[in-house]
Amino acid sequence: MNEEASEPRHPDELAGMDPTGGLDEILIFGSPETRRYFLKQVAGTSAAIGLGPALMGIGSVEAAESTATPGVASAVVTKFQLKINGKEHILEVDPRTTLLDALREHLLLTGSKKGCDHGQCGACTVLVNGRRINSCLSLAIVHQGDEITTIEGLAKGDELHPVQAAFLEHDGFQCGYCTPGQICSAVACIAEDHTKNDAEIREWMSGNLCRCGAYPNIVAAVKEAQSKTPAKSA
Repeated sequence: MNEEASEPRHPDELAGMDPTGGLDEILIFGSPETRRYFLKQVAGTSAAIGLGPALMGIGSVEAAESTATPGVASAVVTKFQLKINGKEHILEVDPRTTLLDALREHLLLTGSKKGCDHGQCGACTVLVNGRRINSCLSLAIVHQGDEITTIEGLAKGDELHPVQAAFLEHDGFQCGYCTPGQICSAVACIAEDHTKNDAEIREWMSGNLCRCGAYPNIVAAVKEAQSKTPAKSA
């Protein structure tokens, strides 16, 4: 090891190298007091670097808000008309509104349920021109001119639809959350003539999940309703 490197330097020599005295702090970094001072300096600098842009952004946001034009709506609203359960409804909603949200949130037809909201459970099933669809995956605005039928539109007054009556007779539900979608899907399944046997019913009803596991009763209900509801011609 180089002995000259281990010899301490004269204070006058250090003063000449570092007139501000900052080097003294680094040279005695082993001191606890200096370590604490150094850590405080680092923490203060880091905070300034991290908070600086955010604090600057606050002013920018306030400036942008103060210069915004008052009275301008944040979302675009579109006016259109839907025919649901035989009645015309005029809606003024965001064009991105799904059919399910239009039914539940704007028309208060809450029979159609929001389950997964990804088109995987079938709780939101409704009939559009006689065909079953997942209303959570379809925009309401694209159904102008279509015939939309929800669970609320199946019965005729106090007279239940044959599928509704069969579900009651065969206990085709437990908690009932999936039941509106199951019934709408069953109506279409029968109309499509996909009820020749139990396996076919299970296959064509497989898009509707029942977390309570009432599948045997649902199949029995569909078979019962099929005998009272002849299939429609395509």
